Amino acid sequence: MFEILQELSNWIREFAETDWAFLILFVTAFLESTISPIPPDPLLIPMGILQPNLAIWLGVLCTVASVMGAVLGHWLGAQFGRPILGKFVSEGRIRSAEALFDKYGVWAVLVAAVTPIPYKVFTILAGVLKLDMKRFLIASIIGRGMRFLSLGVVIFIFGEDVQAFVEEQFEALTLLAGVGVIGSVLFVIILAKWRTNRDSEKTGGESN
Repeated sequence: MFEILQELSNWIREFAETDWAFLILFVTAFLESTISPIPPDPLLIPMGILQPNLAIWLGVLCTVASVMGAVLGHWLGAQFGRPILGKFVSEGRIRSAEALFDKYGVWAVLVAAVTPIPYKVFTILAGVLKLDMKRFLIASIIGRGMRFLSLGVVIFIFGEDVQAFVEEQFEALTLLAGVGVIGSVLFVIILAKWRTNRDSEKTGGESN
């Protein structure tokens, strides 16, 4: 088992230092705010540890990408209404999110942006409920910055301590990171294939 995890760790290290890693990190952060269940953290952390001088920049990258995805989510909700949420999340989660919006308003967006609560539910629902874009953006920037940018700063400042923690929790963190990276790549590939098939079907329908 340890040998497998060691190989997985080596693969993650090699992948994290490639140009593709930055693209996948950006896409993962962007999609997590709209349709994807995979957070960027499992990739952000090893990339930051391996390149601590870039840790803050990686946090900024995740923050920007995530806020851009949030804007898209807001637009989707405003354009297509509540039914679009049902394509990505369960009815129970939608009702829970609506209850939080009714009680806390824009603060619900801020809380979801910082915590593991599915952020995409709140970005799309914010559009459905016509939440003011300016307030939505402010909450998203603050919340996503608190989550991703602060993580980058912590890795940058406490790089050696973080590295020691990683070595102590090697097996668990390697498995988590591996699942995150592989899941992110697979999700992007599946999404690309789905869009290609959809475009082909549209083209075929128009020609008929």
